[in-house]
Amino acid sequence: MNIDDKVYVFDTSALFTFIEDEDGAEGIERLLVAAEKGDVDIHISFISLTEVFYITLRERGEAEALDRIRLIQSLAVKIQESDENLNVMAGTIKAKHRISLADTYVAALAQYHQATLIHKDPEFEKLIPLIKEYRLPYKV
Repeated sequence: MNIDDKVYVFDTSALFTFIEDEDGAEGIERLLVAAEKGDVDIHISFISLTEVFYITLRERGEAEALDRIRLIQSLAVKIQESDENLNVMAGTIKAKHRISLADTYVAALAQYHQATLIHKDPEFEKLIPLIKEYRLPYKV
């Protein structure tokens, strides 16, 4: 992954790629290092934290879920809570496209910041050219 852009949004799938050291994790790590240096901005939607928490809670228990949230919060990322602008943008995307509500917030965040969305979720393919994207290797 080339670090060409200056602003990125990580989808939940990108967070899991990093946390679970999946194919593509090295690119995520390079972006995080660049963010620590101030070379790029990385945004994460509040909804992605919720997804990381509940998926991990189901699969690995509460202690691991809380550890993962603390890990994400310790990274050089900006966690975006919902606000009126984001709600309207996400609602507009949801009304026009058949994608999950969580993904509408992630896409709206990318749109809001004119950021490149980093993901491995085929659902986002429906939103091109509405958003810029970088696809991590999809799981087989």
